[in-house]
Amino acid sequence: MSPPNRQDVPQISKELGIHRSTLYQWRSNWRLQGEVVPASEKGPDSWSAADKFTVVLETAGFNATELSSYCRERGLFLEQVARWRQTAQDANANAVLTMAEQKELEKLRAQDQREIKALKKELQRKEKALAEMAALLVLQKKWEAYCSEVAES
Repeated sequence: MSPPNRQDVPQISKELGIHRSTLYQWRSNWRLQGEVVPASEKGPDSWSAADKFTVVLETAGFNATELSSYCRERGLFLEQVARWRQTAQDANANAVLTMAEQKELEKLRAQDQREIKALKKELQRKEKALAEMAALLVLQKKWEAYCSEVAES
């Protein structure tokens, strides 16, 4: 399952006679331990972001020799690891920018909430006034009907 062999679980299950669920459980345990175990036999560029990030973390303190050895063991190219590292750094830089943007959005959200509260209060006041006006119109019509009835009698 692990690089550079990269065989998928059904293939290993068929070859070794080990049940698939057992292999999936082993792969899950290895991932929890921080091992790079891709989900398929596809090349490293199609690995999940988590697997790529794990490689970046594992190789963070390596010198050129150690990195070359690591890449050979796992069937990777130095350029792939460098690209994944740059992607991780770019993502982190974007997260810092979004933190400042997030504070601004929180301020705008709080302002919007205050405005919504004020508008709801104004709407409630106007609905009460409208209900009162409707009640007065009904009373006026009843009064006019009553007066015309009294005048006819």
